Amino acid sequence: MAGTVPPAQPPPGPPPRPLFWRWRPNPLRRRTDTVRAWLGLTVLLAVLAVAPVAAALVGDAAHRHYRDVARHQQQTRHLTDAILVHDAPRHPEPGSDEEKKTRYPVEVRVVTREGRTRTTRAEVHPGLTADSTVRIWIDTAGEATDAPLTGKEVRSRAAGWALLAAIGVALAGAAVHAVSGLVLHRINLARWDAAWVETAPRWTTPT
Repeated sequence: MAGTVPPAQPPPGPPPRPLFWRWRPNPLRRRTDTVRAWLGLTVLLAVLAVAPVAAALVGDAAHRHYRDVARHQQQTRHLTDAILVHDAPRHPEPGSDEEKKTRYPVEVRVVTREGRTRTTRAEVHPGLTADSTVRIWIDTAGEATDAPLTGKEVRSRAAGWALLAAIGVALAGAAVHAVSGLVLHRINLARWDAAWVETAPRWTTPT
C-alpha cells in the first residue's frame, strides 16, 4: 500500500567480536552497549566480593547449628546391647559382599538408661538368630536411631551449605545479568523500530 512504512528488519547477526569490544571506540557502538558492559563488570565484581562473604556467614551458621545438633545427640543417645527377638532373614548368600552390605530391620529388645526394658526395630546383619546380641544406638525413649554426628560430618555439612550459598550468589548474579541484557536488547529493538520509521520513507518509493 502506498505510503505504508515497511516493518523494520533487525540487522543480521554480528560477526565475532574482540574481547572488550563494548569499551572500544566505535561509531556503531550504542549507549546500551556501554551500559551492558559496565553492568556486566559490576555484577562480576559484586559476585566475586559477595560470594566468599555469603559462604563464610552461611558456613559458620551451619557449623554452629550442626555442632549444637551433635552435642544434643550425644546427650540424648547412647550405644547399648540389643537382643534379637526373632531370627533375621538370610537372603544374601553367606560370605558374599552383598551380605556384608545388606541390613534387615528386625525386632530387638533393649534396656534404656532408666533401666526399662522395651522393644524396638533395628537394622542388623542377615542370618542372625534370635537371642543374638548386637550393638545399636538408642534415644531417650529407647527407639533405635543413628549415631550422633561426628566432627567430620559437622564440617562436611557446613561446607556443603557454604558451597550452596556461594553458588546461589553466582546464580543470582547470572540472573541479574541475563534480565538486564534482555531489557537492554528490547530497548535496542524499540530504538531500531523508531529509527526505521523515520528513515524508511527516504529509502522506499511509494507504488
